[in-house]
Amino acid sequence: MKHTALVLALAGLMCSAAAAAPAKPPAKKKTAAEILTSSPAGDWRALDPDNTLLMELASGQVLIELAPRFAPAHAANIRALARGGYWDGLAIVRVQDNFVTQWGDPDGEDAAKARPLPAGAAAKLPAEFSVPLDRVGKAARFAKLPDVDGWAPRTGFADGFPVAADPKAGKAWLAHCYGMVGAGRSDAVDSSNGTELYVVIGHAPRGLDLNITVVGRVIKGMELLSALPRGSAALGFYDKPEQRTGILRVRLLAEVPAAERPALQVLKTESATWTRLLDARRYRGGWFVHSPGHVDVCSAGVPTRPTPP
Repeated sequence: MKHTALVLALAGLMCSAAAAAPAKPPAKKKTAAEILTSSPAGDWRALDPDNTLLMELASGQVLIELAPRFAPAHAANIRALARGGYWDGLAIVRVQDNFVTQWGDPDGEDAAKARPLPAGAAAKLPAEFSVPLDRVGKAARFAKLPDVDGWAPRTGFADGFPVAADPKAGKAWLAHCYGMVGAGRSDAVDSSNGTELYVVIGHAPRGLDLNITVVGRVIKGMELLSALPRGSAALGFYDKPEQRTGILRVRLLAEVPAAERPALQVLKTESATWTRLLDARRYRGGWFVHSPGHVDVCSAGVPTRPTPP
C-alpha cells in the first residue's frame, strides 16, 4: 500500500513538473539566427536618445540604456550629470574579476577634492530597489518567463530589461544580470545618487537584487569594460592612478548630433520574435547533443542590431 502511494505521489510530481515546463516545439524549427533574420521590422525599436548614455573611452564607445520606469529618480539624476559633463575626464576606478567594472570620481571620498555636482543634479536620492508590480505589468507589457527561477517567484522582461518579481509582495525589480548597470552606494540604503556606476562583468550576482538601485544596461561596448586589467587592491580597485582607464566624456545620445549617433535597434521583448527566440534557446538542435529545455532571465540577453538602411 505504501509502495502504491509512493508511486502515485511521484507520478503526481512528474505531472506537475511537466505542466510547469514550457511545451517543447516541433523537432524542425528555425535557429536563433534564422528567427532574428526573418523577424519583421515592427518587432524592433529604436533607442530613446533621452534615456541612452554614450560613454567614450580611448578604446571605443559604450552605450548604456537607462531604465526610468524602474529607477526614475536615478535616471533623472544621471541625465543631469551627463548634461553637466560630470564624468568627463574621470576614470574607471575598479575592475573586480567575475564581478563588476566601476567608474566615477577617484577623489569622491575626499570632500575637498571631489568634483562638484553640476546644476540640476541632486546629491541625495531615495533608494529605488523595486517598483510596484502593477506599474510594470500594465505599462511595460511584462513578458513573463515560464521557467523556474531560484531568486524570485516570477521573472521576465519589460522594456528590454531582465525583471524579477514577487506577486504576493506586489513588487518588481531589475535583476543583476551580465551587462546590467547599478548605482554604487555605501552602508545607507539612500546613499547612491548615480555618480558612481558599475556594470556586471561576471556571473550574475543575483544576491545584490533588492539591495542596490539598478539603473540600466550596457547595450554596446561590453568588451571594452569586461576585458580591462583587474585591480590588485581590495575589491578590485586600482591602487595607482596610472592603472585607471580614463573616460573621455559621457553624453546623452540626445545631445550627440544625429549623424554621429550609433544607429542601433533593440528587439521588443513583448514581440512574437522574442517568444520564438526564447524557445530556440530552450530547445537547441544541430551541434547540441543535449537540449536544456530551460532558459533563465540572465541567460536570455536581449539582442540589438544595426538600424537597417
